[in-house]
Amino acid sequence: MFEVIRQESLLAAQKEDLQRVMELLSLREHHARTLLIHYRWNVDRVFTEFAERGEEWLYKTTGLPVKSSQNLDNSMSTPEITCEICFDEVPSRDSTVMECGHHFCNNCWTEHFIVKINEGQSRRITCMAHKCYAICDEEIVRNLVSLRDPDLAEKFDRFLLESYIDDNTRVKWCPSIPHCGNAIRVDDDEYREVECACGIEFCFSCTSEAHSPCSCLMWESWSKKCEDESETVNWISTNTKSCPKCHKPVEKDGGCNLVRCVCKQPFCWLCGEATGLDHTWTSIAGHTCGSYKEDEKDKVEKARQQLFRYTHYFNRYKAHRDSLKLETDLKNRLQEKIVILEDKKDPTSVDLSWVTNGFNRLFRSRKIISYSYPFAYYMFGDILFKDGMTKRQRELKQSLFEEQQQQLEAMTERLSLFLEEPFSSYSGDQLSEIRYKIVNLSRVTDDYCKRLYDCIENDLLGPLQHVTQIIAPYRSNGLEKASELN
Repeated sequence: MFEVIRQESLLAAQKEDLQRVMELLSLREHHARTLLIHYRWNVDRVFTEFAERGEEWLYKTTGLPVKSSQNLDNSMSTPEITCEICFDEVPSRDSTVMECGHHFCNNCWTEHFIVKINEGQSRRITCMAHKCYAICDEEIVRNLVSLRDPDLAEKFDRFLLESYIDDNTRVKWCPSIPHCGNAIRVDDDEYREVECACGIEFCFSCTSEAHSPCSCLMWESWSKKCEDESETVNWISTNTKSCPKCHKPVEKDGGCNLVRCVCKQPFCWLCGEATGLDHTWTSIAGHTCGSYKEDEKDKVEKARQQLFRYTHYFNRYKAHRDSLKLETDLKNRLQEKIVILEDKKDPTSVDLSWVTNGFNRLFRSRKIISYSYPFAYYMFGDILFKDGMTKRQRELKQSLFEEQQQQLEAMTERLSLFLEEPFSSYSGDQLSEIRYKIVNLSRVTDDYCKRLYDCIENDLLGPLQHVTQIIAPYRSNGLEKASELN
């Protein structure tokens, strides 16, 4: 389903797709690359366009000139030419004609290529002629540039090679830091989570960490919300007023509506206008706030509710993320328990795979629960699906989702509790009993994970019209590690 492309196998992976196009359409490598870059290395799309629209349309659209070699040879028959760029008379041997038929001196061509490569346009360098969009032959580009700057020619070749990843919708670099140098190629679904050979798990669609059941947009929005402390700003706007003189936030710590900033400026807490110091409990001398504004009250109350709602989901998300970190230590303790049981050579401890399987189930379930809280924050909020559901529909969907979420959470906590038991000291019936509990709970937890995903896909997102939030499918056995490209 997906493969690891290492630096040394990148050329072979690119040649594989080039060869398919070259053989079917009888093209040179340069022309095949031009077609594939235009269609983002989608070989099937190239074949479809060729079959439905024909050769001439395909070539014209992608910048491939249709001109016979005889016409190109005729343009080189004169001993000298006048370059239409620099207007110098140059010998024909010091000039080059492209497949589109345009003929200029080598010096102008070289300058043009150098500029385009330095501008990052190596993949599609077009002809210099006015309103000519034909793609220049990469062999000519390479030869002319290498005479002037061999290092830049190598850079050009590297850009062409890496276009297989940078311009390819089916291939993406592994986001590991420091970078492992690998890329991942998938055969079908863009919305999936993959594991690189280096061990990094990531979402192929957005290349961030694996975040299912959150969609990419949900996870991007949630990450930004957590990073930029937007809710801290929300709290400040809810609980403080800006000083009319120095504009610093001021918090009210008493019952009087006359407050005083650290810059000594007094102002009215109700309206925020600067005032004098003379006041009573009921009024401020020389100042009146005018009519009461109901919308200001509603605005403050809404901000408070949004802050409370965010805090609810964030605290639970963070609690499970913290548990994930602690359960990394649990893995080491379980390995020690396995060693102790193996040393006992008890017949009931011959196969201890249930310990590892139980931990893997716990770890995967914990991740799903943690990401389910950002999902719920956006699914049942008024940001992404404001007009997608009525209030009643939202309440019903939220109740259904939270029931599934809480059941999964309960099973996950029970599984964690049993794995924490000191079963390395157990023997006989006691060990068989804890084994049965962990195996059974692992199966039940997996079943609840499937139910949660079914609820999200079929009951929550499925009925919505114009759904753009796509989640990666649930993998019961975890993410499969990408295989090596042969």
